[in-house]
Amino acid sequence: MKRRRTVEDDDPPSSSRVSSPTAGIIKRLRLENFMCHSNHETEFGKHVNFITGQNGSGKSAILTALCVAFGCRAKGTQRAATLKDFIKTGASNAVIHVEIQNEGEDAFKPEVYGDVIIVERRISESTSSTTLKDCQGKKVCSRKTDLQEIVEHFNIDVENPCVIMSQDKSREFLHSGNEKDKFKFFYKATLLQQVNDLLEGISREITTAHAIVQDLETAIRPIEKELNELQVKIKAMEQVEKISLRAQQLKKKLAWSWVYDVDKQLEQQNVKIEKLKNRIPTCQAKIDQQLHRIEELKERCSMKKAEIASMLDTTSQVKQMKESLRQSMSLARKEKLECERDYNSKRSSIQKLEDQLKKFEGQMHGIQEQHVKNTQAEVSNMEEKMNKLRDEFHVADSNLRRLKEEEALLMNEIQMQNEEIKKIVSKIQDHGKKERAKLDNIGVLQRQQSNTITVFGGDRVMHLLHIIEDNHRKFKMPPIGPIGAHLKLLHGKQWAVAIEYAIGRLFNSFIVTDYDDFRLLKKYAMQARYGDLRIIIYDFSTPRLTIPQHMLPNTKYPTALSVLQCENHTVNNVLVDLGSVERQVLVNDYETGKEVAFEQRIQNLKEVYTASGSRMFSRGPVQTVLPGGRKRGRLSISFEDEIAKLRNEAADEEKEANDCRRNKRVAEEKLEELHSRMNSIKKRCAHAGHDFTSKKLALEMAEHEHAAERGLTSSSSVDEIGEAISEIQKKKDEEQVLLKNLQQKKHEAAGKADDLKTQFDKLCESTNGEIAALEKAETELVEIERDMDAAQEEKHHYDGVMKNKVLRDIQEAEEHNLVLTKRREEFVEKASIICCVNELNSLGGCDGDTPEKISAQLEEVKQTLRRESPRYSESIDDLRMLYAKKERKITKRQQVYKALRQKLDACERALKVRRNKFQTNASCVKRQLSWKFNTHLRRKGISGLIRVNYEKETLSIEVQMPQDASNKAVQDTRGLSGGERSFSTLCFALALHEMTESPFRAMDEFDVFMDAVSRKISLDTLVDFAVEQGSQWICITPHDTSSVKAGDRVKKMQMAAPRS
Repeated sequence: MKRRRTVEDDDPPSSSRVSSPTAGIIKRLRLENFMCHSNHETEFGKHVNFITGQNGSGKSAILTALCVAFGCRAKGTQRAATLKDFIKTGASNAVIHVEIQNEGEDAFKPEVYGDVIIVERRISESTSSTTLKDCQGKKVCSRKTDLQEIVEHFNIDVENPCVIMSQDKSREFLHSGNEKDKFKFFYKATLLQQVNDLLEGISREITTAHAIVQDLETAIRPIEKELNELQVKIKAMEQVEKISLRAQQLKKKLAWSWVYDVDKQLEQQNVKIEKLKNRIPTCQAKIDQQLHRIEELKERCSMKKAEIASMLDTTSQVKQMKESLRQSMSLARKEKLECERDYNSKRSSIQKLEDQLKKFEGQMHGIQEQHVKNTQAEVSNMEEKMNKLRDEFHVADSNLRRLKEEEALLMNEIQMQNEEIKKIVSKIQDHGKKERAKLDNIGVLQRQQSNTITVFGGDRVMHLLHIIEDNHRKFKMPPIGPIGAHLKLLHGKQWAVAIEYAIGRLFNSFIVTDYDDFRLLKKYAMQARYGDLRIIIYDFSTPRLTIPQHMLPNTKYPTALSVLQCENHTVNNVLVDLGSVERQVLVNDYETGKEVAFEQRIQNLKEVYTASGSRMFSRGPVQTVLPGGRKRGRLSISFEDEIAKLRNEAADEEKEANDCRRNKRVAEEKLEELHSRMNSIKKRCAHAGHDFTSKKLALEMAEHEHAAERGLTSSSSVDEIGEAISEIQKKKDEEQVLLKNLQQKKHEAAGKADDLKTQFDKLCESTNGEIAALEKAETELVEIERDMDAAQEEKHHYDGVMKNKVLRDIQEAEEHNLVLTKRREEFVEKASIICCVNELNSLGGCDGDTPEKISAQLEEVKQTLRRESPRYSESIDDLRMLYAKKERKITKRQQVYKALRQKLDACERALKVRRNKFQTNASCVKRQLSWKFNTHLRRKGISGLIRVNYEKETLSIEVQMPQDASNKAVQDTRGLSGGERSFSTLCFALALHEMTESPFRAMDEFDVFMDAVSRKISLDTLVDFAVEQGSQWICITPHDTSSVKAGDRVKKMQMAAPRS
């Protein structure tokens, strides 16, 4: 195929290119009944063809016939409105027969058409047809597309004025001075207009396609909405299914939890039995020890009894004598003691009688003296004295009461001051405790600063990690933990506190792969004194969970998962499954949190956390807000800042404590002052008390004396007292006689007792050694018997412990063990009906939960299931089928529309590239045109410039004439002479011709306004250009062409004069 030059070619054509055209040139033209020609045939040369003739001879009809033959419409020729107007008057049809040379490299299907292609266009009153024939005149095809294919192959664009320039186009081109008209000519001739129209058309088509696709996508949105609603409903029902499945799992766990609970009880019972059985040897050993001791003591007792028996045989008589003397001594002592007791009693009685005599004698003497003193004046003085004592007593009482009131007030102040000092002491202790707590926290932070893992469990987690490292081969998979050590924050510490409140409870946890590793890690945690360690069982082989976008909260705020960086996929999965981090949204402030949590109703949202740690969530109609506390974000803790902060707080606490100590000293000084005042008050009060007591005693004594005096004078009788004295004296004399007898008897009993004691002492001295040995032996025997009794008691005690405690406890424990074993068998049988052990292990086991805890969870799940189940009456399978049906219906459309969008986007990108390339080539064409125009003008010694403005769509020609002394360029060609304007216009046309490619070119009356000189120069220029380009030229002119010499490359033809 012949290469076509387009506006996208960047390289300029070669300046010298002479070749012999073969393919695409017009070889012969034959016309029948076309316009003014009845039967006309013209054979063209391969290079330059000049056709001359008078006006009306049919020159222009040749160009019109070529245009019509190659598919131009009637209006495009500007010679007729319809094709039937080209039929010669009087004829019924017209024929245009064009032979095209088809030789050389650019030949079009030479195997089909041969070296000549015949294009035959037949025009009738009603129709027109085009037939393509081969070189032998045989019909090949008759479709317009085949003709179009030939036209495109040879690049024959008859509507391009640079290919065929008719009379009208020549006049318009030569006469017009409008810059916009010149631009249109240039834009069309260089095919830029065609390319621009194509790009604009493509752009319109793409816009239309986008609108169509948008309409199609809009049409399926209701179905998408239905799908979304179905999906939400299915998810809700799936949640109910999950709850139901959770209930089934809890039932299975509950069934086996009873078994595991019994296993724990059995394990504890076995341990208890072992401990009880271990007590049997200990208890038996103690029993054996006591038996051995009893045997020894029995042997010693027998030996000691034999020894005492032999000693008794030798000392029995001495012992009898000694016992007889001892009994006699005992009786003598008793007699002596009775005499002394009677003697002392009599002496006491006599002394009492003597006291009574003295008393009565004193009373008698006092009565006699008082009777003498008792006058009326003395009574008056006594009354006056008593009144004075009463006044002094009242004054002392009043003074004492006042001092006691002052003492009570002062004591109240002292108590208040003591309370204040106690409060200050309590504050000092509180501040001291807080200061010590801050200092302890500083120590903890300093240790954590040296090892950041201790942030998630302290020293206990380090101890546990060392144990795990030492025993790592015992695990199926090494435990992962603590979880917090595997996490990092992506955006600094903005969300540290929020993350701490959201999933901080999981930071200290460890992850294991199965229940065996769980039990092993629990054991090592107990060794590390880390009994409250949380252990999570999770399958390590599970790949990192990928969460679809539709399952995430539809919000612009970040989730907890999006701000965390975790390299370990198991930790990431645990955070998603147990922590729901993908559904926890983080916001900056409280108001935003309320809006997101309660007002926006975001799907897949679980909780909202503010930067300060506040937690917000809603469960149904209930909206809950939990304020944050004073937790610190452990994932982004700044140890230096925290330590500095704690030091400042500790310093503040110390300062507060010092202030309290100063206040305490002030209060203690005040208390000392109060105590000094209290001591002074107490002294004054004591003095007043003594004064009050003395006054009171003086008053009471005066009253008693006065009463006694008055009583004695009124009731006593001297005669009666005298009779009493005589009776007492008589009784005293009788008692003294008895006393003398008792004294004699006492001396006799004492002498007898002394004699018996002397005899006993002499007997004891004579038998002292034997008796001492016997007494010692008896004492030792008593000790042996006592020890033997104690050993017997010990033995009986341990026998009782063995029988009643140890063996009975073992028996009870074994009976309980049998009961537990039977119960376990029953539970295993029942649990096996529900599920097998392997299935339970696949569910993660019971996780150490008690049956009570699992029962509570099951009841909660059942309540949730009872509450949620009635909300959905449809079957989830039916909904899934309906969803799948609708999804299949819409998915294909969505894929098609998406593919169309992608293709349209690709087209837009390609169009943008083409536009850029088009603009680049248009700039290149502009420069080439100006350069070639100036080249052609120089043939006549003229210089010029072409300015093209694509934005304003204008083309201006500037010409500098050599004879113009002002050297000013003529910017309007109408300012030139007719010949100069025609020549410059021709140069412009040739520059355009040079930039386009076509196998032939035709120009009609191009020199009509030139003078002879300009015409000659123009013709020479045209011939030279045509010969240089090597293309076929058909030039039609009514003027004389004698100045052009005919030759091999120039052919002249003269049209016959028109008939009158």
